[in-house]
Amino acid sequence: MRFLLDEEQAEFGRTLGRMLAAADTPAAVRAWGAGDRDPGHAVWRRLAEAGVFGLAVPEKYGGAGFLPVELVAAFVELGRYAVPGPVVETVAAAVLLDRLGDAAPAGTWLPAIAAGDAVVSYADLTCGPYALDAASADATFLISGGTLRRAEGNGPVQPSVDPARRLVRCEESGGAVLASGPAVRAAAAYAGDTARLLTAAQALGVGRRLLDDTVAYVKQRTQFGVAVGSFQAVKHRLADVLLGLEFAEPLVYGAAVELAGAGEAGSGEAGIGIAMAKAAAGEAAHAAARTALQSHGALGYTDELHLSLWMRKARALRGAWGTPAECRARVLPSPGPEG
Repeated sequence: MRFLLDEEQAEFGRTLGRMLAAADTPAAVRAWGAGDRDPGHAVWRRLAEAGVFGLAVPEKYGGAGFLPVELVAAFVELGRYAVPGPVVETVAAAVLLDRLGDAAPAGTWLPAIAAGDAVVSYADLTCGPYALDAASADATFLISGGTLRRAEGNGPVQPSVDPARRLVRCEESGGAVLASGPAVRAAAAYAGDTARLLTAAQALGVGRRLLDDTVAYVKQRTQFGVAVGSFQAVKHRLADVLLGLEFAEPLVYGAAVELAGAGEAGSGEAGIGIAMAKAAAGEAAHAAARTALQSHGALGYTDELHLSLWMRKARALRGAWGTPAECRARVLPSPGPEG
């Protein structure tokens, strides 16, 4: 299958890119890591005005319906500009609440999510015990088995390799029960696949930004009187990064197409494609970060250089919502004792 964004989808991504380029997101990321959420929330509201969060919310709640391809196009740009906050988790929570309908407080939270008035965190204990930025979120939704709870969000904080990420441990039995049963399990599986897909899209954008910035740097940095970008060893490493990103991109968009086609049936087979995309994009972004660090030399280790924001985010996104090993195991499960 050959997949390309149509002109409207491509222009949506370009428009978001221009908007985020003017929003000084590095300053918002640094402020978020220091505990000042205001600049990040300002970016969040601009994203909502552009319709990003409404892409996961039904029309009756003020959204545009669930549009995975458009969401992926948006989240590539969010990764390219390192937008802080639980953007993936907010969309995943919206997908979960939508699929549960009357069994969950969808009517309360979905309009607020679409409008950018609510910052929501979400965690599924089958994927890990931590909720991103739960301490500062307006609500944290937690899946434990077949039960949906509204968690307190005040548990122990786990440091992240990305200083702008605050991981709060969620207690399995804490918080008010909102819904339970097989419908919760099915909705949680779909929301988890959505989170993996959008994390992969973010990683793809992070990798693209790291590659672009590194190429620009090696063109201007000189050694022995010539640009270091002219050295074969540097060219080969950058080419390897480009190939990894080029390989991951159609997997990410192809998985979005599969998820869009799944509709009400659930993620099903699309989940395998999403796992492939997540593994590929996470590894490609991580490779881009390693190459960026080496190509920048000692500068790559400095916090003052904005590049560090993307390098750290690449490492964090690689493991978020499924490590490469976990995603590969879903694609190629281990044979049984008689396999």
